[in-house]
Amino acid sequence: MGLDDPLRLRRAESTRRVLSLELNKDRDVERIHSNGVNTLDIEVIEGRYMLSGGADGVIVIYDLENLSKKPHYTCKSVCTVGRSHQHVHKFSVETVQWYPHDTGMFTSSSFDKTLKVWDTETLKPAEVFNFEGTVYCHHMSPIARKHCLIAVGTKDPKVQLCDLKSGSRIHILQGHRGEVLSVKWSPRYEHILATASTDSQVRVWDVRKASGSLFTLDQHNGEKSKASSEAANTAHNGRVNGLCFTSDGLHLLTTGTDDRMRLWNSASGENTLVNYGKVCNESRKGLKFTLSRGCSPEFVFVPCGSTIVVYALYTGELVTVLRGHYNNVDCCEFHPDLQDLYSGGKDCNILAWVPSPRKPALEDDTEGSNKSGNQSSLNPAFEDAWSSSDEDG
Repeated sequence: MGLDDPLRLRRAESTRRVLSLELNKDRDVERIHSNGVNTLDIEVIEGRYMLSGGADGVIVIYDLENLSKKPHYTCKSVCTVGRSHQHVHKFSVETVQWYPHDTGMFTSSSFDKTLKVWDTETLKPAEVFNFEGTVYCHHMSPIARKHCLIAVGTKDPKVQLCDLKSGSRIHILQGHRGEVLSVKWSPRYEHILATASTDSQVRVWDVRKASGSLFTLDQHNGEKSKASSEAANTAHNGRVNGLCFTSDGLHLLTTGTDDRMRLWNSASGENTLVNYGKVCNESRKGLKFTLSRGCSPEFVFVPCGSTIVVYALYTGELVTVLRGHYNNVDCCEFHPDLQDLYSGGKDCNILAWVPSPRKPALEDDTEGSNKSGNQSSLNPAFEDAWSSSDEDG
């Protein structure tokens, strides 16, 4: 009706939808994996296809669209790299990722010490990179136009950079002293990379420079380590096993086995000191958590045992806990177009979490229905999200 600014209205509705997420009992995801689901990725071109990788070495592509148009439906697998497939990973698949610019290609990395680049049409590897140690993670830049690098974290402390154009490993980043459990490219600057390791450190690199990392994150903001070298800086008091940039690239979120989650200024490396409380983290490998997009405030979804805990990103407030899995949750992936959430766990299930339907306008109180009627499903701590979301534009 043109009564409100479109961007503000979109942000407010996205926020309302995230705050009302619940387990969708009408949407099933076909159960293919015979062991835990380690990793998920939804392509950004159509927002229709989802990749999953499991501890059984299997990779599945799902179609998330409701082709039957029935209220109750199942997201079917389009194709599967199963145990009988000639090129299947021999051991657990730890990370899968769509090629950021089209759905014709995707990548997977595994404990079998390989990174594979797959042709979606033929379901055969177009390229295979072999490593000496276990591969824990990999990531392609979502925005890069000047390079085709895949950052790879392995048992070796050196971060490997693989070039899709040449099909070779062209560069290594030296600085960590332990296994590299998570790597993430900045969504803002295509040459900026963050890496997390078992040595308690998070390093930020400009891959164009050969002189080492730009800086190492320090949880004390330099107060306790002024007399020591940068090598003493630690982001956590345990293994750092999770990294995630905010969608604007201005902040970086990290998780560690010290049961802490920290938010950092990605430009200066400053610890913002947001207190999320105790964030249980018993994962021995990389933790796949995710952030919302297009909301105000933004939210973070973190696997925690058999649940997913939801926090307000910039205040640290616990918003809600999503329960539905029968065993530990290993990964979750947010769908920014629909505000849906998908999660995979050791129970071999992939669950869909969707916004609860809004009440029809006629059921709302006529006076002030634009506000009070929309707040009924919100967490009380965020009751003003609809009325005041993004007032600064």
